[in-house]
Amino acid sequence: MEYSADNIAAARSLQLEAYLYTLMATFWAYDYICSLNKEWTFLFQSRWTKVKGLYIITRCVPFCLITTNLYMNSTPNENPNKCRILIDVSSCFSLMSVTCSESFFVLRTYALWNNNKVLLVVMLSTLFAVIASSFVIGFTAIATAYLTTSAIPGITGCYRTSGSVQFSMPFLLMFLFALGLVSLTLIRALKRWRTTRGHLHVILVKHNIFYYLCGLRLNFLVPMLFSDYAFHSFEDFQVFILAILATRMHLHLWHIDRDVHSSDASMSISMSNMSLTDHTV
Repeated sequence: MEYSADNIAAARSLQLEAYLYTLMATFWAYDYICSLNKEWTFLFQSRWTKVKGLYIITRCVPFCLITTNLYMNSTPNENPNKCRILIDVSSCFSLMSVTCSESFFVLRTYALWNNNKVLLVVMLSTLFAVIASSFVIGFTAIATAYLTTSAIPGITGCYRTSGSVQFSMPFLLMFLFALGLVSLTLIRALKRWRTTRGHLHVILVKHNIFYYLCGLRLNFLVPMLFSDYAFHSFEDFQVFILAILATRMHLHLWHIDRDVHSSDASMSISMSNMSLTDHTV
């Protein structure tokens, strides 16, 4: 039996999605195993705060996202309503993950600017506007999108196709927001460099600018490099990597802060011992 070019293209897109989600699941497991020791140390030794709760949510939501998408791509979806519901659930997890991930970058920028309350309100308000706009655009696109399944036997799953404008707008909004955070961080880093006259590279590393730049590149490269056919799979890939960047940054900062406090405590103890010895002598 011969199949049309559209059927072959749809089958290829579904296979690409299946491979991509399998890759994401593998990478998520690998990242978790690599950071298992540091992560469990953080979870058991840090005190319970809102940021810790945010970390746990940010870490777990990508797992729910991957599970939903793997289920959607591994089971037959002849029913369009079932496919649309699964895509709705996946989109909700994506927005939740993006919100949590970007919140970490907002909090880091807030800390770099000496806990400036006005700046925090501006950043959170902008983030809320971006997420709300992405929600409206995304779910409008889902409601009007054409749902595609494979006519070739043995290839399961479904995906949606959207117009180029609907495809690009959420990425553009996130790119502009990430660009704003990068700009604020660079301004703070350059001010610190002018004050201390230290090595610029060291200061940029301390300000975690490379985490910001990786997130910025994702928002720019995904809509530029990938076709509209597999739009939401690469959107989920972006969300997934952003969550890893945000949680890795927070984990790295927490361990640095713990090591600094541990060294300070050790020095304080040794100094007190020295004072006690001098007094005895």
